Amino acid sequence: MKISYNWLREYLDFDAGVEELSTILTGLGLEVEGVEEWESISGGMQGVVIGRVLTCERHPDADRLSITTVDAGGPEPLQIVCGAPNVAAGQLVAVALPGAMVFHGAERFEIKRSKIRGQLSEGMICAEDELGTGSDHEGIMVLDPSARPGSPAADYFGVVRDTVFEIGLTPNRIDCSSHFGVARDLAAFFNLRKPVMARLPGISTFQPGSAIDKAIEVEVHDSEACIRYSGLTIRGITVGPSPAWLQNRLRSIGLHPINNVVDITNFVLHETGQPLHAFDAAAITGDRVIVRTLPEKTKFITLDGVERELSATDLMICNVSEGMCIAGIFGGEKSGVTTATTDLFLESATFSSVSVRRTSRRHDLHTDASYRFERGTDPEMTIYALKRAALLVQELAGGIITGDVVDIYPKPVRKAVVNYSLERMAKLIGKEVPSATVRTILNSLDIHIIDETADRLTLEIPTYRVDVTREADVTEEVLRIYGYNNIDISGEMRSMLSHTVKPDREKVASNVSDLLSANGFAEIMCNSLTPAAWFDKSGDFDISALVKLANPLSSDLNVMRMSLLPGMLSTIAHNINRQSPDLRLYELGYVYSSRPGKEGAGITEAYSERQLLAMAITGYLNPQRWNAPATATGFFHLKGYVDMVLSRFGIERPDIVEEEDTSGWFSEGMKYGSGGADLASFGKISKKYLAMFDIRQDVWYAELSHENIIRMITRNSIRFRELPKYPWVRRDLALVIDKSIKFSQIRDLAHKTERNILQEVELFDVYESEAIGRDKKSYAVSFILQDERQTLTEKNIEKVMSGLLKAFEREFGAALR
Repeated sequence: MKISYNWLREYLDFDAGVEELSTILTGLGLEVEGVEEWESISGGMQGVVIGRVLTCERHPDADRLSITTVDAGGPEPLQIVCGAPNVAAGQLVAVALPGAMVFHGAERFEIKRSKIRGQLSEGMICAEDELGTGSDHEGIMVLDPSARPGSPAADYFGVVRDTVFEIGLTPNRIDCSSHFGVARDLAAFFNLRKPVMARLPGISTFQPGSAIDKAIEVEVHDSEACIRYSGLTIRGITVGPSPAWLQNRLRSIGLHPINNVVDITNFVLHETGQPLHAFDAAAITGDRVIVRTLPEKTKFITLDGVERELSATDLMICNVSEGMCIAGIFGGEKSGVTTATTDLFLESATFSSVSVRRTSRRHDLHTDASYRFERGTDPEMTIYALKRAALLVQELAGGIITGDVVDIYPKPVRKAVVNYSLERMAKLIGKEVPSATVRTILNSLDIHIIDETADRLTLEIPTYRVDVTREADVTEEVLRIYGYNNIDISGEMRSMLSHTVKPDREKVASNVSDLLSANGFAEIMCNSLTPAAWFDKSGDFDISALVKLANPLSSDLNVMRMSLLPGMLSTIAHNINRQSPDLRLYELGYVYSSRPGKEGAGITEAYSERQLLAMAITGYLNPQRWNAPATATGFFHLKGYVDMVLSRFGIERPDIVEEEDTSGWFSEGMKYGSGGADLASFGKISKKYLAMFDIRQDVWYAELSHENIIRMITRNSIRFRELPKYPWVRRDLALVIDKSIKFSQIRDLAHKTERNILQEVELFDVYESEAIGRDKKSYAVSFILQDERQTLTEKNIEKVMSGLLKAFEREFGAALR
């Protein structure tokens, strides 16, 4: 949010300079993220002065150039070569001296002493577009006789200079979303030094119209969504450009002037924080404004020309026949103020933050008005802002107020009341602030003491402080005005013994992240909120276990995620669409589910959360090089990464049970378990799921239970043993088996048959051919044998291999090839 230094001074008298004010604002919780100098004319006409043309003669070597002498206030006249056709002796002109910057189209260049066709030129006589005061380039500007030669052109043209602060406004400080709001906070701070108060311009000159005059009527059908609605009719206005002072105020904070009426509504918004809307009264059919909702899927064209489909919950400002404006967010195409507008209806309202937030998110419409309504506006400001705007309209656009102010406020917002203990405040902040100082701060913040006892104050909170509802909130208010830097830091150090439960979950998570990042993975963090429609559409999740939000921002973010898969696929699609198809990603996050039948129980009984590790690979593992082809990702690459993670924490194959995973999101998959608990599931994502995200390449996905891995780590113990002294031996078998037999079955049977000296079993080749049988395949399997007590003899080796072969023949009908 941009705040103008000059604009602030209209509401508060202070002496602080720009640097000091930046420090003060940051200390008040309004962090200054940037400071920039602003000028009403770019460059501020630095180096440009008023000059009088003394002589003007034709250039001897150029028919379209003139040689002039110009009195620019210096000791000697300047010789300037000028190409303008209208230059003449006696004129008062704007002269850019050497070193000044002027415009040439969108570019700027520096004026230098130079020779033009052999004649010295010591400056430049400027046209409008060269100084940024207009777009005319037909000739130089000829100034009126009041201009004084040698005086700065910036003074003549009334160049305004300002300093603009960029404030990072946090959502809870919507009370400072205006210049007066910031001035009010500064006044509380400066009031600790000397009495000072922020004041809004007076509106005592406001006079309502006659009761017999015909004014626009107002009806509010939804008082929950429209808390307060104030309006006023002004007839006989003239729409045109705003005066320079108003345009400069808006331009200084980055807004573009439109016309006097619209500019007034924007000015009052940034002055008071109260959004306003101006309707062309001619568009209000039936002379009646109706605040209500419209039927589902009603079409409505907004000011930007976009046709939008309304929800039955979208609050609208309507006339008797159609909608005119999406309440608190955006106006309609037909009801906006134009140069043809002569009669005006001004709206100043307070809308429900929940209603505006839902509609804004649904239509992806975000405006200055919706920004404030979503966070909560002050219902007590609507009348002031309306009258302030009406007076400005009469001043700048003429017109007569018709009838009185319409004000519909059926359920006035009650001010929050907080019981406050000064003793607890001292314990909370670590310092006892003098009672008189606390009272001064509270009074400066419009927090009134309505009752008090020996140790407790009863406080009434102003309606514009929507975030102050508790004792701790009031303490925060007192502390930020008193100054965090005024709280002493004790030199005393206290320490205590602490016990960390092993294994350290955070350390395990950090180790996983380091391991995967070192292997080329990038970490992602996805939103825990997802659309319920995705889980329903997939058909593979128990939607009765979804954790639904009571007050979702939109239908796209209405449940807590049950799986990390949708976020992962969405991220993959996002990257592929931006020409990054080769990906290795991981996310360590939580998934949530509800327990049916436990709705009335406590949170821990009714809901559960589990921490999962998701990994995905897609595209190529490595780019194509002259000496190596590109390697496409595949099932066994992913399996290797899963094994790597488990192995990192001491979970090895003897502890793992493998089986096929038939989950609907895998077209082929496998899962690991141990002791009846699931450790990991991984495989190739099915075409159905890829189509949901418009992904046209294979994706390999794994999901590991971080919780179960932690449990297994707690059972692991670290054991040390001497390195083997005796060599290992490798023997290979080529086994012809049925195609239904899996390698994992062979490996498990081998370890079960020989428990003493068999160390490793690996598959290194698969062969299929009609020669060995249509339903047969050949596995080439290696066996690593090692005895830690002695060197193996051929007799020992043959005995083990013979036993293994007999076991394979007995269990699988295997035969040597």
